[in-house]
Amino acid sequence: MLEANKRDVREFLPEITLDRIMPPYRDYPFFRGRELYPFRPHASTFDMVNAWWLVEASILAYAGKKFASPRFGDAGFNEVEFFDGAITQCYLVNNDDFLILAFRGTEVRPKPGTLDFRNVIADIEADLKIRLVASGQRGKVHHGFKDALDEVWDKKSLFARLRDKDNGKRTFWFTGHSLGAALATLAAQRYGKVRGLYTYGSPRVGDLVFMTGFPVKTYRFVNNNDIITKVPPAGRYHHVGALKYIDSQGNVHEEADTLEDAATDIQLGISAFQDSLARMGSGLANLIPQAIVDHVPILYATYIWNSIP
Repeated sequence: MLEANKRDVREFLPEITLDRIMPPYRDYPFFRGRELYPFRPHASTFDMVNAWWLVEASILAYAGKKFASPRFGDAGFNEVEFFDGAITQCYLVNNDDFLILAFRGTEVRPKPGTLDFRNVIADIEADLKIRLVASGQRGKVHHGFKDALDEVWDKKSLFARLRDKDNGKRTFWFTGHSLGAALATLAAQRYGKVRGLYTYGSPRVGDLVFMTGFPVKTYRFVNNNDIITKVPPAGRYHHVGALKYIDSQGNVHEEADTLEDAATDIQLGISAFQDSLARMGSGLANLIPQAIVDHVPILYATYIWNSIP
């Protein structure tokens, strides 16, 4: 698709089947195009190239170290560290110019080569702990998300490694998809000295105080009717960051978040349920409701790649 000195073809959308709802995508060419569009570590405003790099890192965060490490290495990261908890996994990768902290999203299948569903159950339990608790910095946050980050922040020395790499020259960028987006948001609040936070399909993370006092420039991608971006319901919970909304045609818009209300969240859930019933009645039960398809990370990556100027 890519020629030596130009990009002249849009990436085609992949077919979303049950086995491709979530990563890892073993056949996906991670960071293809990096020579034409290198990361811009000193960007001070939104940057679509950086959005593409960070969504690629967010997808790769779903993979095990044996698969992910060489792909991060091929992208120019000479240091790759993996932090692994019962709920949380993340990669800390860097070169001399910048660092990316990418958190894994919710797992929906057992680890490759096993029938052990404990990782899936742990993620679901974290997602369901929706009671608001003190963040430790400012405002209140989702209990399950906070517990998940705590697994690696001090217990696995993630915070210490961030401080070790903070030499004043290297810029820091945090990212994640789904649950990973929520954890990246909490981590950015805790660390503070983050150049940019880019999230994809993020649930709401904290209350109004958490949102209004958030210390990091944040850009939040929502693909069409992605159902995960509507939970927990609005009211007690609020989203963080500037919305980058991807419409049904794959076009990225900068607009105010007009969907921040509980009634819209409920209506979307009803629509997704009705969509499922309609598909079953048409003999298409194997097809996936659109609100769930819209959450698939490879779609975020494709739409963002196609939007690079």
